[in-house]
Amino acid sequence: MSSSPNRIVATVFGAVYLLVGLLGFAVTGGVGFIATQGGLLLGIFEVNPLHNIAHLLIGAALLIAGLANARAAKGVNTTVGAVYLLLGIVGFFLTGTAANILALNVPDHFLHLASAVVLLGVGLGTERNVPRTAAV
Repeated sequence: MSSSPNRIVATVFGAVYLLVGLLGFAVTGGVGFIATQGGLLLGIFEVNPLHNIAHLLIGAALLIAGLANARAAKGVNTTVGAVYLLLGIVGFFLTGTAANILALNVPDHFLHLASAVVLLGVGLGTERNVPRTAAV
């Protein structure tokens, strides 16, 4: 793998989110698939099975893009970063409501916002000569 900042961040974040998704299943036994309250991962972050699957899918997308090339990594970092920014903000309004189908809690919101800052910062701020999308 090259020393591309986008590839490095996508690969590391991808591996971490895959691990988080897998570990989440260890604390969600007996938790409903879209329960508004879930098990606590690392004693802090609330997750339910749907949240775990989201982590697995996001982790896989990041890891695959990071291993592929800088263009793919830049695009996925930017896209996932934007989604996490939105989720981090909207999450504050979902907590405690029936719409909280990912069993989000306040630590989740701050983690999603921190992830967004890193992913968007690298995706938008580095390797400006690498286009975000391939020409069709």
